[in-house]
Amino acid sequence: MTRFWGKLPMLAAALVITIAYTYAADTPLLEPHNLIVDRSLPREQADTQIIAARRYDTFWNNGDEALARAALAPNFVDNTLPTGRSQGVAGPLAASQFMRFAIPDLRCEIEQMIVASDRVVTHLRFRGHFTGHFGQIQGHGQTINFIATDIYRIADGRIAENWHIEDNQTLQQQLGVIPK
Repeated sequence: MTRFWGKLPMLAAALVITIAYTYAADTPLLEPHNLIVDRSLPREQADTQIIAARRYDTFWNNGDEALARAALAPNFVDNTLPTGRSQGVAGPLAASQFMRFAIPDLRCEIEQMIVASDRVVTHLRFRGHFTGHFGQIQGHGQTINFIATDIYRIADGRIAENWHIEDNQTLQQQLGVIPK
């Protein structure tokens, strides 16, 4: 019996590694086109931060809420919270559903990712076709192509805070909400 309890920490660590691997194995995570990593960061820290960011960015690509929940800390804070969006994990989940209602084929690419200290900056490009509804506006297949930049603060392997800016003017013009 003592042999089992003595190995418990090692078994717990193996379980954590297995869970992390399962997320990565079940859903192929987006790869950044360009990855810049501060060489002074310990490799393990950089890898952990990159995985958290890739999970969250892949969530924006495919809408898989399990990836968002795995990437975001339970006490996640959106520091640039848009009007009407809930704080915490619920906010991005609702935003993704809203966007996918308007743009069902919404896809995202990581054009570049920069990792330094406890931060990851991602420059994302979103593409799709507006075939759904955005408020009262019905899409007619218009091409959607806009960018966003996010700054993530990573703590304990998850995104604890986010600052983001989207090219909402371009998006709204493509949706037909505002004139070009």
